[in-house]
Amino acid sequence: MFEDWVSFGYLLSAILFVFGLKKLGHPRTAPKGNQYGMMGMAVAVVTTVVDMHFLPDGIVGWTIIGSGILIGSLIGYIMAVKVEMTGMPEMVALFNGFGGSASALVALSETWKWIEGTSPEPGLETTVTVVAAGLSALVGWMTLTGSLLAMYKLKGGIEVFGKWIRTPTWGPAWLNPVKGLLFISVLVLIYLSIDDPTNTDYLWAIIGVSCILGIILVLPIGGADMPVVVSLLNSLSGIAAAFTGFIINNSVLIVAGSLVGASGLILTVIMCKAMNRQLSDVLFKSFGGSEKQELTRTKVGSDAEEVAMMADGAQKIIIVPGYGMAVSQCQHQVKEFADLMAEKFGTEIKYGIHPVAGRMPGHMNVLLAEANVPYEQLIEMDQINPEFSECDMAIVIGANDTCNPAARTGEGPLAGMPIIDADQARTVVIIKRSLSVGYAGVDNDLFYEDKTMMLFGDGKKMMNELNSAIKEL
Repeated sequence: MFEDWVSFGYLLSAILFVFGLKKLGHPRTAPKGNQYGMMGMAVAVVTTVVDMHFLPDGIVGWTIIGSGILIGSLIGYIMAVKVEMTGMPEMVALFNGFGGSASALVALSETWKWIEGTSPEPGLETTVTVVAAGLSALVGWMTLTGSLLAMYKLKGGIEVFGKWIRTPTWGPAWLNPVKGLLFISVLVLIYLSIDDPTNTDYLWAIIGVSCILGIILVLPIGGADMPVVVSLLNSLSGIAAAFTGFIINNSVLIVAGSLVGASGLILTVIMCKAMNRQLSDVLFKSFGGSEKQELTRTKVGSDAEEVAMMADGAQKIIIVPGYGMAVSQCQHQVKEFADLMAEKFGTEIKYGIHPVAGRMPGHMNVLLAEANVPYEQLIEMDQINPEFSECDMAIVIGANDTCNPAARTGEGPLAGMPIIDADQARTVVIIKRSLSVGYAGVDNDLFYEDKTMMLFGDGKKMMNELNSAIKEL
């Protein structure tokens, strides 16, 4: 009877995970999806603790379990409260690494029982457990080190003793064979550990090689492709959890890990399609702007009053947000501008959202939703692009690569990447601090066109000035 209740608890947890994942598919229902996910995890934790309590030996370390839950919850709450929207991609990358390492540590603890106790009986069950533990270690530790490097690539570098050191992007041709060699080495070590699962040398070698593999896997990938990498690492953290579920015979861990792994892989494919990339190219060809072009052209900037006069009487304006909007936290000023234009001139306002705008999928949607922008005004790239030709003004706020016409040339790091067709609008206004290149390292011809007006400066400052100029018309 008790086992039935445990199974029911795990089933309920899995159902909540599935419903939560479904709700996360749309910005309007995403908060509810998060709540379902949290409820599912809470049910899983409670069910597991209760299951452990009724084991023959019961729970030996209640204090350790309670302390772990309390400390982990406190750390998670503080990080969630303190993180700014600009730092959300880095936090997601970090949590991916934590998820992978947590799964690897659970697998390690299970195999450690053999080392500290008696050797397991040879057989299929032991073989499956050893292989699953080795694969969990491979994926988990590789995810940890790869995610840490991805986090610092998203940040642009690391501060050491007050000095900012830029995260390197380095990947000679001979690095790919090294990746293959390391991967095969781990598989060989797992095979050798089947006959001698208590040999700690094999165990530590698997962990060490997996950590190195995670670093050199992410090292050659430039910042422009980091959204794809973060999505892939998210998938790997789920796969590591699923492997660990097999080791400890925990059904909810298998289900949750499989859901995360599958959904992360699907998202990775979607991201690759949005950037016109092949996943193999991202991982093995060092795309993403390891070198940056030198600027040789200049552009005279406009002021807010000029832009306001051009906006006067505009029937349709499309706003294109980018990472610069997140950095300056000007989403509320953008919403105020949209309200002013709609109220004063009856202007139709829409937002063109590129799938990889910002540093992670949905980054711009979350920012604009925070400013209470109506969901129906947030239009994905494929739907909004045909409307630019009949648009009076496109306002690009802190975006660069996602609206760079160089992507249509078939050359360079952006070659073939689908972009927002902001250059098709009758007038283009770009709010940006300078003419500097984006993450892909490619100069943007759109900046220098005659119909383009550049508002140089911080996004929030420029939007405040533009709103004041609109009010004075």
